[in-house]
Amino acid sequence: MARTRADDFEEKQHHILLTAAHVFATQGMEKASMSQIASEAGVSKSLLYHYYPSKDALIFEIIRSHLQELDAELTEARDPSLDDEAQLEKLVGVVLNAYRGADDQHKVQLNAGPALSEAQKAEITALERKIVKHFSNTLRDIHPELTNDDRPLLMPVTMSLFGMMNWVYMWFKEGGPISREDYAKMATTLILEGVKAVR
Repeated sequence: MARTRADDFEEKQHHILLTAAHVFATQGMEKASMSQIASEAGVSKSLLYHYYPSKDALIFEIIRSHLQELDAELTEARDPSLDDEAQLEKLVGVVLNAYRGADDQHKVQLNAGPALSEAQKAEITALERKIVKHFSNTLRDIHPELTNDDRPLLMPVTMSLFGMMNWVYMWFKEGGPISREDYAKMATTLILEGVKAVR
């Protein structure tokens, strides 16, 4: 008979993933152990292995779930009532808010390469491309000339925007001189005004 799922299954999973991400980010992938993660999460080692059969499976799920949640939030943020520039700023804001408190997940994602199988890497790459497409499609709508064959700039411009968003965790301070909303507006303006100079 199949084991029934506990009512708090998803809540426990989420707690384990957050705890594991913190352990991996602070201890490193190699040094961190399943025993340490179980102890930090306040669960038994057998329960941890019930959810995730290996450390590599846990690392993969940290990244996959984080990216899936971000893609879902970006999809939900689509608003037909907004013009394209306002829509781009809203998407940037979604990413910056999703990154709030997600420094550990970012560190895991940056360092997880050796722990992932080729199939897992392909799934992560597919999710990353879906996320990027939210932005490249909007930038293309604003500046269709970025897709010109003689000077295709859509991907360089899109990834430049991601460069600004992805490294925010290195310098941004909550309660500092600029809010996430202010920076969303700034990053959007820098990209859109910059495009005018390079297109």
